[in-house]
Amino acid sequence: MNTNYIEELNESQYNAVTYDDGPSLVIAGAGSGKTRVLTYKIAYLLEKENGYNPWNILALTFTNKAAREMKERIGRQVGMKLARYLWMGTFHSVFSRILRAEAHHIGFTSQFTIYDSADSKSLLRSIIKEMGLDEKTYKPGSIQARISNAKNHLVSPAGYAANKEAYEGDAAAKMPAIRDIYSRYWDRCRQAGAMDFDDLLFYTYILFRDFPEVLARYRDQFRYVLVDEYQDTNFAQHSIVLQLTKENQHVCVVGDDAQSIYSFRGADIDNILYFTKVYPNTKVFKLEQNYRSTQTIVCAANSLIKKNERQIRKEVFSEKEKGELIGVFQAYSDVEEGDIVANKIAELRRVNDYSYADFAILYRTNAQSRIFEEALRKRSIPYKIYGGLSFYQRKEIKDVIAYFRLVVNPNDEEAFKRIINYPARGIGDTTVGKIITAATDNSVSLWNVLCEPLSYGLAINKGTHTKLQGFHELIEGFIADQSDKNAYEIGTDIIRQSGIINDVCQDTSPENLSRKENIEELVNGINDFCALRQEEGNPNISLTDFLSEIALLTDQDSDKADDGEKITLMTVHSAKGLEFKNVFVVGLEENLFPSGMVGDSPRALEEERRLFYVAITRAEEHCFLSFAKTRFRYGKMEFGSPSRFLRDIDMHYLQLPHEVGVSRSVDEGAGRFRREIEGGFTRSASSKRTPLGNFSSEQERRPKEQIIAPTVPRNLKKVSSVSNNNTSATSSSQSPIQGISAGQMIEHERFGLGEVVKVEGTGDNAKATIHFKNAGDKQLLLRFARFKIVDSNTQIL
Repeated sequence: MNTNYIEELNESQYNAVTYDDGPSLVIAGAGSGKTRVLTYKIAYLLEKENGYNPWNILALTFTNKAAREMKERIGRQVGMKLARYLWMGTFHSVFSRILRAEAHHIGFTSQFTIYDSADSKSLLRSIIKEMGLDEKTYKPGSIQARISNAKNHLVSPAGYAANKEAYEGDAAAKMPAIRDIYSRYWDRCRQAGAMDFDDLLFYTYILFRDFPEVLARYRDQFRYVLVDEYQDTNFAQHSIVLQLTKENQHVCVVGDDAQSIYSFRGADIDNILYFTKVYPNTKVFKLEQNYRSTQTIVCAANSLIKKNERQIRKEVFSEKEKGELIGVFQAYSDVEEGDIVANKIAELRRVNDYSYADFAILYRTNAQSRIFEEALRKRSIPYKIYGGLSFYQRKEIKDVIAYFRLVVNPNDEEAFKRIINYPARGIGDTTVGKIITAATDNSVSLWNVLCEPLSYGLAINKGTHTKLQGFHELIEGFIADQSDKNAYEIGTDIIRQSGIINDVCQDTSPENLSRKENIEELVNGINDFCALRQEEGNPNISLTDFLSEIALLTDQDSDKADDGEKITLMTVHSAKGLEFKNVFVVGLEENLFPSGMVGDSPRALEEERRLFYVAITRAEEHCFLSFAKTRFRYGKMEFGSPSRFLRDIDMHYLQLPHEVGVSRSVDEGAGRFRREIEGGFTRSASSKRTPLGNFSSEQERRPKEQIIAPTVPRNLKKVSSVSNNNTSATSSSQSPIQGISAGQMIEHERFGLGEVVKVEGTGDNAKATIHFKNAGDKQLLLRFARFKIVDSNTQIL
């Protein structure tokens, strides 16, 4: 038996690999060599005396990539001839293989089709239409999510229909017919000889439940079952593993309850927390040595996760160097936060010679990427969005931009085709095809045909003519308003009146929530653009100006020539399993991280804390945390409180922010920072804020125009600057430049601290050149500039 590789393991890893006397639970802390233990254990089982044949081992993973990498590593230890016969793969791939072999037992043929998400939605859309239901209420995506959740809990259509709680929930969501849709969907899939991804789990469970002789055969074959990332299993996956292993108890599950962050996908942390109760003879192994991060990062993460009540206690440690303290940055605004992070990356590269690939910026929501994308672009720093699209390439953003383009240029054919039936207004592909044909035949634009459909011989009925006229009047109204409104005002009008924001607010799925957040962030971006141009001396900013600006950004997105090293931007959820030398965790404010969706749920709050734990433990050498005092959200500037999670980290592991130019002891600074966090937490906990689209049932009963109205902030043209006595200027006669002179310090609403370099001009034309600590030099028109004078002793470091 060639077991030289066993000598590479530490004591805990060795014990976990060589144990074979019953069920085992391997709690693998972050960076503790989980994959090594799992692969070496399989190799050990294959090579030990009187060991297992490869076809007697079932190893279940969550990604095909993980399965491939593990099989390759096992092959290097025992040879690929042996490794190739392992039953190793994702739950879905392994169970589909079993179902194809046993399909006749459950009324399918071995040639059954597997429906992907798009196929599933298409069938649901057809059923909704056949039942005469309104697709705006019964959105296929929402229905699909509810059916998926039911299947993952092994609830059949009959069980769903009999569940009073499920029916009441559907009725409250104004979708009481879901149980009927589920029943039809189930039947139609069977009639079509098809299964969706969730069926692969559900039918495997049914197969083993209803045909004990089949279950006995697979129990005999799979003498040892191993499961990776057990904290991410759902009820169905856990139940099938139990079916296969209840008799012989030869099961090993590996995971980390502290990294259970996928409840929105159906993952149930209880599967790992209560594993020892389901398998009473379980031997628990804890892999507590972290090989990834510095001691400081590991200790900080430990101090954070200890605050969770529901967990399997462990003490992760590192024998690497102590490392630097975790840096905490406090920004005046989200814009300055982007500048701080970009500047710090440039500094670390300059000092330590890191490559761009050594950096990651992690955020709670996809929408947050915009600020950092723009800060990096401004400095020509290359980046990539991991597992997603750059902000301006996301579908919902491109939809809104298409409206903007059509309003600015009604002859824009691509924009016209993209939005003529979005949101759905009953103008189908056939009608659009007729418009295109008429335009081509008459050598005119699609817009010309829309303006006079009958003049161009468009063969449409009265109902279609009315729909086309409605769309024409909508766009014409926006076109007419352009001369009186700036880009921000007309942009918010378009988003509201076109129905786009209503469309995304009706669906509360995670995907739709992300779409809504992205649209809100686009509004923030337009506001930033207009505010900055105003302060720079351009009081009238048109939609054309904004489109010109983002056209350059989207052009950069489409430039694929540069395949070199790049900084990685991603959500924390996407970062699980990855590691980087330098990690920035941004947006650490209440109602952002932790999410405002947490509410009063202790369980949800603990998952958010685990998510933050995952973020910190991605870092190998440096970790930085940042938050902003103000952030433009939901149509207005909001003052934020530092995240309560900052309070959860032992202050000894943090390099705290401090008041520039004010000397404070470390203890005094730490105490002050703690008081700020605790004070902010207290205020945020007592305040309830309802984000756009997350309405109470009372709000949902209001007319849509009233629901959307609160999201439109005040006219930017009416925003006054702040004078040196901190009162708002009410007219141009109240000059904000009294006492402003070179050398003075100011605090700007968005750019933070700055020093006045020079002042020139008089009256409404007075301008100041200001050097900001993080945003660099800006020339601002003082009558629009939003700032206050601060203590002249304050210095920019």
